[in-house]
Amino acid sequence: MTDLELLLLVRQAQAGCPAAFNQLVQQFEGTVFAIVMRRLRNSAEAAEVTQDVFVRMLRKLDQLREPERFVGWLKRIAIRLSINRAVRRPHETTQAPETFDAFRTRPDVPIDGLVRQEQAREVKKGLSRLRKLDRETLVAFYFEGQSLKEMSDRFSSPVGTIKRRLHTARARLKDALGELQPA
Repeated sequence: MTDLELLLLVRQAQAGCPAAFNQLVQQFEGTVFAIVMRRLRNSAEAAEVTQDVFVRMLRKLDQLREPERFVGWLKRIAIRLSINRAVRRPHETTQAPETFDAFRTRPDVPIDGLVRQEQAREVKKGLSRLRKLDRETLVAFYFEGQSLKEMSDRFSSPVGTIKRRLHTARARLKDALGELQPA
């Protein structure tokens, strides 16, 4: 791709042309991935950060004042995001396999099933003690798996209100459960 073609493509993408943006992604995906991979040395993380770079490019492309400097600008984003990821990721440690023995699943003990059943009964009782709106909010989110947006549509309320209702309903359920809560 010539410099003139690239400049035209960048200007089209800045004007909001999705096809131009897609072409830029296709043209520079390998370059960005290589830059990120060089810093992170983990292909899964590099792929994730590469996506983040293009999301950032999409959001900030209209702020690029000199489209002819696009390539350097994009590379700086890739470097910055890969450095951020490298600095923020937890340190890897090596442990002996015996360390993880405690995390292995153990066979079900009959008492475990009874405890789970009792806890489920207590949660149901706690839910029945709540007001209708609190109960419906918790059931929709936790048992029916509805998203905040779906709940917003269902209850004809903004997402922020749904979040507040969930927070309040959880607190009321916690109070209703009382002694079942761990110390």
